[in-house]
Amino acid sequence: MSKRQASIILIISLVISGTVFLQMALYVISMLAGWNVKFNLVVACHSWMKAIGLSSLEYALDALVIFTLAFSIWHISTQLIQTSRMKKRLEQYKENTLTKNMNQAYCNKEEDLIIISHPTPIAITMGFICPKIIISTGLISLLTDEELTAVIAHEMYHQEKRDPLKVFLLSLCASTMGYIPILKWLNKQYRIMQEVLADDFAIKKQETSVHIGSALLKMIKIGVAEKMPYAYVSFADTSINYRIEYILNPLEGIQFKIPLKIVILSLIIFSLICVFFIYALIA
Repeated sequence: MSKRQASIILIISLVISGTVFLQMALYVISMLAGWNVKFNLVVACHSWMKAIGLSSLEYALDALVIFTLAFSIWHISTQLIQTSRMKKRLEQYKENTLTKNMNQAYCNKEEDLIIISHPTPIAITMGFICPKIIISTGLISLLTDEELTAVIAHEMYHQEKRDPLKVFLLSLCASTMGYIPILKWLNKQYRIMQEVLADDFAIKKQETSVHIGSALLKMIKIGVAEKMPYAYVSFADTSINYRIEYILNPLEGIQFKIPLKIVILSLIIFSLICVFFIYALIA
């Protein structure tokens, strides 16, 4: 497992979904503005359906396009609203003095790390453009100094890589384009890889896996916190089994089994889209 593999998964997901999203957006614009988009795969689908006598399926295709774009807009809007609300709540629970002291101890910037007064152990990274690390007083009370340092290092990796944004984009693509099943698998594998890579970053920084491992076990015993309705990455609610396996045997790495049926099905679907696009080019 490497950063290169995670980057490849991210790129593949965005290329597949980006191609389809772009074509759908062009199609909607062409309908609303009366613009003739010659090289549009959905228009090509319409032409192909008429050619083989399936013109009635045009309406189903229209419904799919409108649903996908509408669901995407709704999903993005919901995330922005929920994130805005959460930021306001964080300000109410924020421990200003402790936040200042922790940033001086762990971060170069003034407020990369925010401490909130809450009994539940929380360690998350949230925010799309300038992600922040959120640590609760409950977590500080639970962990030793070395374990807390390991957890913060783990979250710093997510912050540096802007994982909340990347995870949200992959989740958006997988949920709105379920008819390309490989996107869901890629989304899951990317989450696992980033969690393991964040653990690896903490291990290399401390030159031991003891503290990150013990912190993870303590949080597992406490129990996984309830899922929150906004985009974030959390220390202890993702890929637990894979991470424990890696911490115990870091030299062996983690092997993923590629789901051939899902890959083949997705390739067929994507190939059909490409055929429609080529048809539009030569029509």
